[in-house]
Amino acid sequence: MSKSINRRDFIKTSVLAGAGTLLVPKVVLGHPAVREKVRLGFIGTGMRGQWVLWLAAKRPDVEITSICDIDEGMIASALKILKDSGKPEPRVYNNGDEDFRNMVANEDLDGVYIATPWEWHHPMSMAAMNNGINVGTEVPAALTVNDCWDLVNTSEQTGKFCMIMENVCYRRDVIAVLNMVRQGLFGELLHLQCGYQHDLRHVKFNDGKQPYGGGVEFGEKGFSEAKWRTLHSVNRNGDLYPTHGVGPVSTMLNINRGNRFVHLTSTATKSRGLHKYIVDQAGTDHPNAKVKFKLGDIVTTVIKCANGETVVVSHDTNSPRPYSLNFRVQGTDGLWMVDNDSIYIEGVSPEPHRWESAQPFLEKYDHPLWKRFEDQAAGSGHGGMDFFIVRAYIESLKRNVPPPIDVYDAVSMSVISPLSEQSIANRSSLVEFPDFTRGKWKTNARIFGLNDEF
Repeated sequence: MSKSINRRDFIKTSVLAGAGTLLVPKVVLGHPAVREKVRLGFIGTGMRGQWVLWLAAKRPDVEITSICDIDEGMIASALKILKDSGKPEPRVYNNGDEDFRNMVANEDLDGVYIATPWEWHHPMSMAAMNNGINVGTEVPAALTVNDCWDLVNTSEQTGKFCMIMENVCYRRDVIAVLNMVRQGLFGELLHLQCGYQHDLRHVKFNDGKQPYGGGVEFGEKGFSEAKWRTLHSVNRNGDLYPTHGVGPVSTMLNINRGNRFVHLTSTATKSRGLHKYIVDQAGTDHPNAKVKFKLGDIVTTVIKCANGETVVVSHDTNSPRPYSLNFRVQGTDGLWMVDNDSIYIEGVSPEPHRWESAQPFLEKYDHPLWKRFEDQAAGSGHGGMDFFIVRAYIESLKRNVPPPIDVYDAVSMSVISPLSEQSIANRSSLVEFPDFTRGKWKTNARIFGLNDEF
C-alpha cells in the first residue's frame, strides 16, 4: 500500500526525539491525547490469537486492519471471527514465515499483538518497534539473555513499548492479595512461592487433527501447540514457562521498582512423564516412544531478591496433577496459600496456629479494578483475566502512556528460563540476573494496579 506521509511515518521519524520521554505519560507532560480508536495488527491467529482477536473485536474503539499467519485454516477462522463481529475484513499477510516484516513495514498501526510460537516473539517484537509500532506479546517475551537485552534496548531507543500480556497478574484472587500486601496485612514480605503446575500432556500430544489429546503426535505430525511446544521439552531442561507465577509475585515484591531479582539456582528431576504417557497411550512400538525428552518433570528454581526476600518457582507440566500456580505469600505477620484457600494473620485469625478460609479476606480486599469491571470481565476467558490484560494494552495505546506491565517486567520474568537452563546445565550453580533497568530499579515508581484504571 502507498505510504507517502502518514501518521505512522511521522512517528517513526520522530522516534529519537521522543525516546527520552518513553517512561513519562503524556498527561504528565501536559498533552492529554486520548485516541478515540486504535489500529491493531495481529501476528498469529492460532487458538490463543483467535481468542484475543474475538475480545478485541468486541470493542468499538479497536480497528483490526491486518492479520498475519502461515496457516490458512487459522486465518479463515480469524476472518470469520471478525466478520461475525461486524468488523471490516483486514489485509492478510500469509506469504511465509517472514511476511510479518512486510506487515509492520507497510501497515499504519498503533500496536501489534503477537501470539506465535515462543521463538518468534522476540524477532516479531523487534520488527514492530523498529517500525514505530507498540507491542503486546504473549509469554515469554524472549528465550535468551541477549534477546531480552535486545527488547530493552530497542524499546528505549525507539520510544515504543513492549508489554508482556501476562494475564495472571489480573487474576481476581491474586490482585486482591496484592491489595493486601500493599495495605500491610502480611507485614514485611519474606518469602513467596509460585509456579506453573499444569498437566500439559494432552497439549503436548494430539492426533494431528484436534488441539488437545486423542493421540501422541507432535512436531510435524502434531496440531496447534503440539506442532511446536513439545519440541522445547525435547531440547531444553529448565523452567520453560515461569511468567504466570512470577508475574504476580513481581508486582507484590516491587520488582524493577524498589527491588529486583539478584540471582537464582535451579534443579530438575529426571524425565519420565512424557515417555510414560506415550507408552501408556500408544505402546512401546510407537516411534515417539524412542524420543528422549530433556526436560525434567519437575523443575525448581530459588530466586534471591535485592531486598532479602526469597522466591521458589516450580515448573511441573509432564505429570498427572490438578492445576495450580502454587502461590504462597508470606510475611512477618502471616501468610496466604492458594491451594487450600487458606490464610493466617497473627492477631487477626480467630485461633492461633490454625488456618482460616481466605475468602472473606479476598472479598474485603477485592481490587478496585474488579469492582469496577466485574460485569464486563464475565465470559472473557481465564476467569476474567483476559478482559483486563487486553483492556490494559488497548487503553495504554489510546492514552499514549506506558503500559502497566512494561519491557523491564517482560524481560525480568522471561529471562528466568535461560538462566534456569544455565544453572541446571552447571550442576545447579548460582546464576546472576542482569539488571535490565541499569540501576533505575532503585528509584522507579510502581506502575501496576494502582487504581481502577488499568
